[in-house]
Amino acid sequence: MREELLAAIEKNSRIDVKELAVLLGVSEVDVVNEMAAMEAEGIICGYHTLINWDNTTVDKVTALIEVCVTPQTGQGFDTIAEKIYKYPEVRSVYLISGKYDLMVILEGKSLREVSSFVSEKLSGLDAVLSTATHFILKKYKDHGTVFKTKTDDEREMITP
Repeated sequence: MREELLAAIEKNSRIDVKELAVLLGVSEVDVVNEMAAMEAEGIICGYHTLINWDNTTVDKVTALIEVCVTPQTGQGFDTIAEKIYKYPEVRSVYLISGKYDLMVILEGKSLREVSSFVSEKLSGLDAVLSTATHFILKKYKDHGTVFKTKTDDEREMITP
């Protein structure tokens, strides 16, 4: 039941407990108890709403920052990752393979704000050796959801 429950709520975190119970063929109490257990175990860590900010009037810039660091003796990358994820601008931090060690996802109001964060705060940390910044220009798909933008074809039809 756990895997099916997790798959269902990952796809739609607003799904009703009644609907989940029917979908899984169990009682509502079983669903509530299983979700509470998974929250207590740290399997379910939060519930989120996916927003297409491009369709709002809010100015928001997202950047992917690759970070090369010197791991701390006896602690690996955990200490520096913790320092980085404590900043409110930081949305996510991942340990990655390849040329860089960490992938940091930041949000800010402008390119300048994000660039300032990287140069003044992130690059200033002792363990950080180098960074590479990539700004997200357009989202096509996020968390399994395709972002469709309606485009009207304004070209005139030409007939012979």
